Amino acid sequence: MKDQIQIKRERSLEEDNQSYFWIKSEGEKKLATENLVPGNQVYKEKLIIKKGVEYRLWDAFRSKLAAAIMNDLEYFPFENKSKVLYLGASTGTTVSHISDIVGPSGIIFGVEHASRVARDFLDRVASYRSNIIPILQDARKPKEYFSVFGKVDIVYVDIAQPDQTQIALDNCEMYLKKGGYFFLVIKTRSIDVTKSPRRIIEEETEKLKANFDILQSIDLYPYDKDHAMVIAKYKN
Repeated sequence: MKDQIQIKRERSLEEDNQSYFWIKSEGEKKLATENLVPGNQVYKEKLIIKKGVEYRLWDAFRSKLAAAIMNDLEYFPFENKSKVLYLGASTGTTVSHISDIVGPSGIIFGVEHASRVARDFLDRVASYRSNIIPILQDARKPKEYFSVFGKVDIVYVDIAQPDQTQIALDNCEMYLKKGGYFFLVIKTRSIDVTKSPRRIIEEETEKLKANFDILQSIDLYPYDKDHAMVIAKYKN
């Protein structure tokens, strides 16, 4: 086995303590999470009730984590009670599904710098979900996240900056526990438009190897063009 966190993508609704589900809708199997706030939609996603439980369909064209799952993500450490630092919360689409997964006993510190986007995140997501702590701050200044307490299990980074990998590493050094998981969305066009996306992904991944074991690298096409997701584990 590659890792105890490695998961099988095909799971039935009867299993307990699941992270995400596959639900039939309109004749197709679709990705979903159990809605932490029944009746509440975040981005006009479809709500489906099965056996008295409400699920939210998870759109891979709106969420890079969902896109990674659709493209054979093998490591999924997000689970009940997980503690997550999320950089680049945006309007909260992916954060909301992670919120469903970690449940009332988990916690997500959602960092977003753009005030207009952060307002949407607060109004549409964080105000309904008590397991989300919004942080209006620049990800370059992790020492100023006064709301974050202790170490986290997972650092998830989805920001568009030329130095996004270094920003992510600085945050991991401060907040990620040893043996914790790191999800880095590499937005190649935000880093360098003159180089090939493949070369950029290789160069950015190389920067992680001193402190992380690289578990998987996933091309997010066709859901996102010129984007990759790198999953790594913080060395003990």
